[in-house]
Amino acid sequence: MTIDSAGWTPSRRTLLGILVTALAPLNAAHGQSQQTIRVNVPFSPGTGPDLLARILSEELRQRWNQPVIVENKPGASGNIGTDAAARAAPDGHTLLVTVNTFVMNASLYRSIPYDPEKSFEPIAEIATGVLALVVHPSLNVATFPELIALARSKPGEINYASPGRGTPQHLAMELLKLTAKINLTHIPYPSSAGAVKDLAGGHVSAMFIPIHTALPLAEAGQIRILAVGSQARAQRAAQVPTLAELGVTDFDVDLWYGVLAPAGTPKAIVDRYNAVFNEILAQPGVREVLDRQGLIAQGGPPERLAELIAKDRLRWAKVVKDAQITSE
Repeated sequence: MTIDSAGWTPSRRTLLGILVTALAPLNAAHGQSQQTIRVNVPFSPGTGPDLLARILSEELRQRWNQPVIVENKPGASGNIGTDAAARAAPDGHTLLVTVNTFVMNASLYRSIPYDPEKSFEPIAEIATGVLALVVHPSLNVATFPELIALARSKPGEINYASPGRGTPQHLAMELLKLTAKINLTHIPYPSSAGAVKDLAGGHVSAMFIPIHTALPLAEAGQIRILAVGSQARAQRAAQVPTLAELGVTDFDVDLWYGVLAPAGTPKAIVDRYNAVFNEILAQPGVREVLDRQGLIAQGGPPERLAELIAKDRLRWAKVVKDAQITSE
């Protein structure tokens, strides 16, 4: 090894070692490496990120003939598992599959152990999930304008549920409150299941929930769907208007899911993963599985996810500040 003014100049052997490590996931596609790829999910099994991680992992294993395992590391709204992924070696053998809570936490917590933009290399947006604004029938409103009128006549008296402070469902309703200038009372729950159960039972009056969860409850008459928070109408509920159509401008609260690698992962590896994930997401069978879960396959270049992260970070930071939301 020789030293120069920039620090150090690696020997040919060292350069070869670095190159072999960096290209391992690329060579894996041709059966040249059996090093395990670990897909980190900072949430519990059965959640949206977990479902997507397992679909991608199995497809990746078959294509590259390489061991791929999903590791669930839940806790602290995803911060624990996300930190573990950020600290992993940037060699292409550790990935992170997460949801947009990943960006929201940056504003919600006074400090988090990672930076959404600096700690990772975006690979691809995987999917989006439509959130629906729903109410219990006992509220006696059938349309969004009726809900707004009732809320303005009874400020603070209508309550709404969420699966916890800082979740996408919570921040979606807070954004609606700010935009529509209404006052609703937040009832946080420790999980989605408990919140939805109490909503269906009439113990809470309103909530944002995934459209695939809302549809069977609406068909059973347990809730009413007033609108969806996406830019376009949901494919599975084309009759339900968007909030934008109802006059709530610049309102897009889709859940989005992405796959990322630790910062410093070589561009060649990021591009290779991006290509294979786009291939996977284009498969009709995969798109059908996601559709049954209320998810819409996305894909696209890494830059698309990077732009989404940067845009959402600013947007949700403003909502958290304006609504004076804290993590406690």
